[in-house]
Amino acid sequence: MSGGFDVLGGRGPRVDAVEKVTGRAQYTDDLTRPGLLHGALLQSPYAHARLVRLDTSRAERLPGVAAVLTARNTPRVPYGVSPARYDEQLFAGDRVRFIGDEIAAVAAVDLDTAAEALSLIRVEYEPLEPVLDALTAREPDRPQIHEAYARNVCAQVEQHFGDVDAARAGAYLVRQDRLSSKMQNAAFLEPQAALAEVDGRGRLTIWSSTQVPHYLQRTVAMVLGLAERDVHVVMPRVGGGFGAKASASAMELATCLLAQRTGRPTKTVFSREQVFLHGRSRHQFWHTMTTGVDREGRLLFLDHEALLDGGAAASFGIATIYYAGSLLGAPYRLRSMRYRGVRVVTNKPPCGAQRGHGGVHARALFETQLDRIAEELGLDPIELRLRNVMAAGETTCNDLAMSSLGMRECLEAVRDRSGWQPRAPRPAAPRAVAAEPDGLRPAGSSAGGNGNPLGVPISAVVRGRGVACGFFVSGAGYPIYRSRTPHASVVVRLDETGGGVEVQSAVAEIGQGCETVLATIAAEVLGVPVAAVRVRSGDTDLGLDLGAYSSRTTLMAGHAVKAAAEHVRDQVLAVVATALGVPPATLALRGALVLAAGAPVVSEAIRTEYVKEHRGWNLGLAGPHLTFAEAARLAFLERGPVVGTGLYRPPALGGSFKGAAVGTSPAYGCSAQIAEVRVDLDTGQVTLERVVAAHDCGRAINLTQVEGQMHGCVSMGVGEALFEEVVFGADGRIQNPSLADYRIPTALDVPPIEAIVVESDEPNGPFGAKEVGEGGIMPTIPAVLNAIYDATGVRVEELPASPERILAALRRDGGA
Repeated sequence: MSGGFDVLGGRGPRVDAVEKVTGRAQYTDDLTRPGLLHGALLQSPYAHARLVRLDTSRAERLPGVAAVLTARNTPRVPYGVSPARYDEQLFAGDRVRFIGDEIAAVAAVDLDTAAEALSLIRVEYEPLEPVLDALTAREPDRPQIHEAYARNVCAQVEQHFGDVDAARAGAYLVRQDRLSSKMQNAAFLEPQAALAEVDGRGRLTIWSSTQVPHYLQRTVAMVLGLAERDVHVVMPRVGGGFGAKASASAMELATCLLAQRTGRPTKTVFSREQVFLHGRSRHQFWHTMTTGVDREGRLLFLDHEALLDGGAAASFGIATIYYAGSLLGAPYRLRSMRYRGVRVVTNKPPCGAQRGHGGVHARALFETQLDRIAEELGLDPIELRLRNVMAAGETTCNDLAMSSLGMRECLEAVRDRSGWQPRAPRPAAPRAVAAEPDGLRPAGSSAGGNGNPLGVPISAVVRGRGVACGFFVSGAGYPIYRSRTPHASVVVRLDETGGGVEVQSAVAEIGQGCETVLATIAAEVLGVPVAAVRVRSGDTDLGLDLGAYSSRTTLMAGHAVKAAAEHVRDQVLAVVATALGVPPATLALRGALVLAAGAPVVSEAIRTEYVKEHRGWNLGLAGPHLTFAEAARLAFLERGPVVGTGLYRPPALGGSFKGAAVGTSPAYGCSAQIAEVRVDLDTGQVTLERVVAAHDCGRAINLTQVEGQMHGCVSMGVGEALFEEVVFGADGRIQNPSLADYRIPTALDVPPIEAIVVESDEPNGPFGAKEVGEGGIMPTIPAVLNAIYDATGVRVEELPASPERILAALRRDGGA
């Protein structure tokens, strides 16, 4: 392995791979309990309405129905994500605020009975005028959705660093550009599901497809009036989250309350349509940026305004609106920055924290604007970025400290790997792909994407390439609620037979591979193979972890498991050192052996002087060298159970200005991508042919997993760039609430991806590691948009860049 490591940086398989590929992995909907009831939700068919009358009597009398819940017989405790904006309650009281808002829940002996019970509930609505357009939501004549949000403004941010006005006055070139987007869905494969049961002592256990066990535990306890110790959250395997499962839902709360009221285990599972109705995915954005540079293209200022459509509740919106501004402070040197952000509520499903939340579309506009500036200055886009890129040790104008930053290395890597050449002045017309004499695609020339298998004439096809960079946090510096609670705690335990290592943690394994990360770090510290380490995770009884969000797990839980494993190592070596009569500092664990001065310890002395005292124990001793298994067994015989503990709290971070807590992180990841596209000028169809991606992950814990996360980021970014869009009707109803109608990338859409891993050795990360799970999506959208422009000469200013929007831009601008 590189860097003098034994297992770190390798390409071993995931520790959960076998159970998943064989189908043995159990997800929440796979679980059952004796006497199981099935829960179901009654949801509003109106985007905005007053509840005039609600009659559940017929449903309550239906045979097989065990309980019916409404606002009348449930706790009226506000909850949400940020304590400053708890604006949700279990079931609508006097008003519904979006189509899908929960009105009632039932528990019945089977799903058919539950569905029939819902149909028997009589609800009389008084429809109210919905607020569906975020652009007009603040106008004084619009209905107010929440009493707490005057003129429907949920959050407003104003930040100013440096002197933007003075910088603007001295700028050589100033540009203003805009970009808007649509709401998007996380489209994970496993719908949300929950199963709850109360034991004989009144303790509530909930199995859930959450990605934040601790926050779910805390919210359930708060709403149901329980002590946190009386709520036990367990994560079975989870089929993706991407942020939409990062907060407690009304479905989870209702399932817990149904189990309490009936005394029987109850399970509720969302349909795919309910996944869309629940929302909590990508906000809709409108960004306007004004940027100034000097004659050499060096950035002088950024003046940024953003409007966010947050749907009907705050959710993660307060963090999202800050991220939309703060993350533009890097990875380029920017002396002055002003940001004004407004998040409004509308009568749509609430938006939340989808992968890279807040930063994705802001980054897309900034990176496309940099290309426009480069073109006006006659500079190559990569050269412009290299002139502005920050380096490790620098601090942004908004107090983000770059403890490591491989941004230059990422840019140079994609430039060199892709064969990028400095861009010549744009031609007068789109560059067509040269066709064979018969006008058909050359045989065997396909390069992924949609291809051209039918041999359609390609004289109207043009090609282009685009570059962009990205930047994201490696862990949120502060918990969602103010507390000295550690961000992660881990226990490492050796089994009594020797050789077996168990890692116990509440980390949220949602498919990103954090169990493998923890096992690898523990194995590296203890000098054993990864296969010798078992990981138990996703259980609040195993410790505390804040969950899978803000790309925090590798850095934060990684530190905790490293500390716990070191605690175990030191205990084992202390026992061996005593037996050998040497200082513990002279010993080490490596290659499943005990080493002294770099050489394996011959265990004969221990056998004759120490092990004989434990005659009758089967120590499994074999060979001349003292193995880790022998040492672990001896440590148990001497001390009893060998247990190590570790925790992680971030150091003091950020500035003293309002909002400084959002965007500050122990470390930051960065990335660069070059996208190559083919555009059909007759249809507007975009085909991605190649993506070259580089990401600075600090140090790779597992190279294959790092590359896998990079591939996942690019794939998700491709969908958001080209076709993902939640479509709403005039009444606020989602028109495409299924994976048949909401298009996500398939193998036919994702091009060959060349992943380049850049290692900057992050000093604040365990073994130098930092994020790769979210930052890699940041460059994808702008790289694709810049490539479309390079091919066609037109800019798409509304995402996704669908064929219709590209054709409209061609008609508007005529290409170049």
